Amino acid sequence: MLKKRWFKLFIFLMVVAVVFLLVWKKKEHVNITEDKAAKCLELMNVDREFSDMSKEKGMKTAYIDFIDSNGVMLRPNQMPIAGANAIDYLIQQDDGAYALSWEPQHAEISESGDMGFTYGIYLLHPKSIDTSVYGTYTNIWRKQQDGKWKLLLNTSNEGVGQ
Repeated sequence: MLKKRWFKLFIFLMVVAVVFLLVWKKKEHVNITEDKAAKCLELMNVDREFSDMSKEKGMKTAYIDFIDSNGVMLRPNQMPIAGANAIDYLIQQDDGAYALSWEPQHAEISESGDMGFTYGIYLLHPKSIDTSVYGTYTNIWRKQQDGKWKLLLNTSNEGVGQ
């Protein structure tokens, strides 16, 4: 009889332990998911700030401010432009004839929280004619030691249905 009682107590404690572990793991998962969602939102806001600066101060100023010193730009019909060459390329651009802006559609963050990407739709609006060019873009970001996100890679593709 005593063995039966201990066995029932043992089974009861095992069930309680399993339920506790399941609830604890689920709660941990929710916290991780909420934290990741907050970091993705932060990165999307950085991408929007980047776009806002491009609208207000010009594409060249925005890219120079946001690009990582080792950043890479992928442009149509050109080899990748990296690091100091990317900065030189940007400096040579005449962005007075158009306005460039974009809206991120999605962001993802690495588990470590120091890398991420955004993608969305851009709008290139020439100032001399009443037309607009839409396209898609992807930005890959790296978080710096000071907590600021810097653009590691930018690529775009002209054309998107409206």
